[in-house]
Amino acid sequence: MTPEDAWLHQWADAAITPHPRFSADTIGVAVSGGSDSMATLLLLADAHPVEAVTVDHGLRPEAADEARFVARLCAERGIPHTILSWQGPEGSGNLMDQARRARFQLIGAWAQTRGIAQVALGHTRDDQAETFLMRLAREAGLEGLSGMRARFEAEGILWLRPFLLIGRDDLRGYLSRQGIGWVEDPSNENERFDRVKARKALRALRPLGITSEKLSNVVSHLSVAESALVLEVHDYARRHVAEVGGDLLIAAEPFRRAPHEIQRRLIVAALRWVSGADYAPRARKVADFLIDWRERPDRTLHGCRIRVSDAEILITREARAVAGLRVPVGTPWDRWRLEGPAAEGQEIAALGAQGLKLCPNWRESGLPRVSLLASPAVWQGERLVSAPLAGLESGWKARIVCGSFHSSLFRR
Repeated sequence: MTPEDAWLHQWADAAITPHPRFSADTIGVAVSGGSDSMATLLLLADAHPVEAVTVDHGLRPEAADEARFVARLCAERGIPHTILSWQGPEGSGNLMDQARRARFQLIGAWAQTRGIAQVALGHTRDDQAETFLMRLAREAGLEGLSGMRARFEAEGILWLRPFLLIGRDDLRGYLSRQGIGWVEDPSNENERFDRVKARKALRALRPLGITSEKLSNVVSHLSVAESALVLEVHDYARRHVAEVGGDLLIAAEPFRRAPHEIQRRLIVAALRWVSGADYAPRARKVADFLIDWRERPDRTLHGCRIRVSDAEILITREARAVAGLRVPVGTPWDRWRLEGPAAEGQEIAALGAQGLKLCPNWRESGLPRVSLLASPAVWQGERLVSAPLAGLESGWKARIVCGSFHSSLFRR
């Protein structure tokens, strides 16, 4: 074994550290067939029990063959492997972003089904440097410029980037010395994609001494500052934010005295958690709220309703945002899962004004009317079966499936 390979094996052996909430008997590895993910799989497999998973997005005709390429290598090495298929985009929008979200959702569901709590991704310091340049072009702040996290929570599992400080050339060198090939994605040369432009920009910056390694170090420095701010926001939220029935209550006077950046981060995080959105609200709208939040005591923003009193800021789900959302019982609804004596044909939908009229004891719940209008209820056609948050349980219970607000501050 060469010194380079020995070093990478030592790195892989130490890459998976214990986590108090995510046991790691088996590590899932997302493998596309590209060099980074292939090397991640094989290096981790020498140090840990692993299972591989490949998502066939169906966006390129070669994708199915690439998935089979990974399957053959895994079969040769006795590594369990699963191929997942995406059914394609829903409507218009950013196709690559939809594919990325679908990949996380599919792999997250696969991992939970397999009893796998941690999944490794093959990102390298080159990806980190490219991401930094792309976010710099978008005028990102500290949050964006602090880069991709080495670990984060989403879809009910812990995601790891064990080789985020290792260069792509190091991983390709390892594969070459092992006589292992990989897939070259033709889109990696397509300049329509920002990442390809960033990759070429990095090459142009080398004469100035700006390399992926140095940019990765810059990102690490910024990440330290970002972590300190995240801890500050979490400590503030622990003291001044209460989670009640899916709503958030922010103490108004401490919020008024808080530094602007704490205010901004808290509101962004609160709106994301209450709405269940993967993306942040528009910066301009958040800035407008922070300017006149006391003067406008009732407004909607990012799928949420915000009500301000002298004592508190209430952030709840906007009823209009979920008015048309109906799913079969047993399926998550918005941020909620309802469990109870299900019957055929029942659906989960918003309680709404008509449903609230059928809950005579709703005031005893302690939740405001505006919150209950957007709360989940079980319906059999037009007949209200249960409204757990409004005091009409009928054997049903409702629980938030996205975790607590306070824990969400560390996830993204």
